[in-house]
Amino acid sequence: MTANFFLGAPGIWSVVLIVVVVLLLFGGKKIPELMRGLGGGIKEFKDASKDDTEDRPKSNIDSTK
Repeated sequence: MTANFFLGAPGIWSVVLIVVVVLLLFGGKKIPELMRGLGGGIKEFKDASKDDTEDRPKSNIDSTK
């Protein structure tokens, strides 16, 4: 049974436990600030990776001639 707990997908009680621990650690007022910061970081990462692919010159197979 313990192998199933560690190898299986998280159940509803695992999610509830994680939410309770996060609430106890950070408190209700800090959660929106943390989520806002996380969302901003994800947006910056997406923008940076998108800009990186647009800035690269496209290689041409015939350019070796």
